[in-house]
Amino acid sequence: MTFATFVLQSSEPAIPPTAAAALAVGLAAFGAGYAERGIGAAAVGAIAEDDDMFGRGLILTVLPETLVILALVVIFVV
Repeated sequence: MTFATFVLQSSEPAIPPTAAAALAVGLAAFGAGYAERGIGAAAVGAIAEDDDMFGRGLILTVLPETLVILALVVIFVV
């Protein structure tokens, strides 16, 4: 019996639920950090040219963090 057929015929999940939850939050946090990298640089540049852009820059910088918050909510709901 090969490993692939053992995994496919197993009645248990391939990843334990706690590991899947940690993976979901970790990948959401990684994606948010990757998105904030470019947004933050653009926001700082826009604010350097025009101080009135501070509010927009702050909102657009914080917006990707909602992914992590949503992932945490999904974990606690499910």
